[in-house]
Amino acid sequence: MTTTEAQSSSEVLAEVEFWHSRPVTPTRRLSLGGLHLPVDPTPGLGGILLGAIVANFSANVHEEMIPDVHRLIAQVEKGERIVQPRLRHRFQADRHGLARSVHRMIGENESVRFEFSEGGTPLQHVLGAVYVLERLDPTIRKKLAPVLLKAMTWRGPLNQNFVAYLAGSNASSIAAMADPRAWALELLGFPPGTVKPSKREVQMRFRDSLRNVHPDHGGDSKTASGSINDLSEARRVLLGS
Repeated sequence: MTTTEAQSSSEVLAEVEFWHSRPVTPTRRLSLGGLHLPVDPTPGLGGILLGAIVANFSANVHEEMIPDVHRLIAQVEKGERIVQPRLRHRFQADRHGLARSVHRMIGENESVRFEFSEGGTPLQHVLGAVYVLERLDPTIRKKLAPVLLKAMTWRGPLNQNFVAYLAGSNASSIAAMADPRAWALELLGFPPGTVKPSKREVQMRFRDSLRNVHPDHGGDSKTASGSINDLSEARRVLLGS
């Protein structure tokens, strides 16, 4: 594959822009910039990115600050007024004199990776992710707040396992995160236009698809395990919705 082809296969799936005071500045300030956050259905690609930011930076936030971060997330989730400054930072609209950081979720074929800016302090980035919730619909806020709390418990690489953990799903492909129901219908072979198949239809197509991928029936033994996991997750999505 050429460099051009490799670049063309990459896509920005979600992106957030934070503006923050520099570490040497006495007055600590924080502002939000542009947001590209698909969060429907939740957590969506945008929710996964916010969780990744929190997971990436929270481990380096001083432990005495962590309980207040938890309280701040709870207040934002409830839509309460946040008195400023909070956690030694002032959240504001003005960006004058602030430095810019951008965090992205990149899609490459059916896998994802994250790009994080290195400027600012870990606490500034965690706070930025929390304050993004305030810009979202109250219903979405209530669903994403637990995702951020869950992300704070992650200790490990931010890979496909992290994405599956945060999404609460055994499937971590881009299609599965962007629209789980459409992905599940397509994976189980339902024709276009199918809206809500019956439990019997789901079970029947699951069994047929499982037979096709199983090594005992000619399926590839190298990919069988992943295919079986995806089929099982697709069945769960359709039967649970």
